[in-house]
Amino acid sequence: MKLIVGLGNPGMQYETTRHNIGFIAIDRLADKYNISVNRSKFKALVGEGTIGGEKVILMKPQTYMNLSGESISACKSWYKLENEDIIIMYDDVSLGVGDIRIRKNGSSGGHNGIKSIIAHLSSEVFPRVKIGVGEKPKGWDLADYVLGKFTPDDTKVLDERLKVVCDAVETMVVKNVDTAMNNYNGKMRR
Repeated sequence: MKLIVGLGNPGMQYETTRHNIGFIAIDRLADKYNISVNRSKFKALVGEGTIGGEKVILMKPQTYMNLSGESISACKSWYKLENEDIIIMYDDVSLGVGDIRIRKNGSSGGHNGIKSIIAHLSSEVFPRVKIGVGEKPKGWDLADYVLGKFTPDDTKVLDERLKVVCDAVETMVVKNVDTAMNNYNGKMRR
C-alpha cells in the first residue's frame, strides 16, 4: 500500500493558490483513478482505491501546511507503512510552472510542510514530487507569492502538466521511484 499526500491549506480562500498545488494534484489523481477523497480521518481528507492494481490512500491534510506531518505520521502508524511507501506532492518555487522533480529524500529546502513531515517521521527519507509553481518575482514576499493565485496562462500550462504528474505518480506506485526519476526528471522544461 502507498500513501500519496498532496500538501496544501484547507479553506476556499486557498483552493487555487500556488501553495495548494499538492491538493490540486490529489484531486487530479482522484478524478483519474475514480477515488473519492471525502472521508475525514487522521486530521485529513482521505480516500482509498487502486492505481495500476496497487492499493493506495490519497490524502489532503487539513491541519494547514505547517502541521502536515501530524496527519501523515498518524496514517503511517495506523497502516504500519514504511517511509518509502509515502509519496508527498508539493509546490516548489525554484521550478517553472508545471515542471516536476522527483526525489527519494532530501532536506526541506525551507518548505514548512516538508519540515513538519521530516520532524514527525524523524527522517528526510521519503519520496516526493516537487511541482513547479514558478519562481518568485524579485521584491515579492515568499508567503505572498505562494499564497497568490495562478495566472490564467499558468492554469492552462498546469492543466496539461498535471496529466504528467499523474503518470509520474503511477510509475512510482507500480514500478519504483528510480524509474520515475529517470523517466520524468528534467523532461518537463519548456
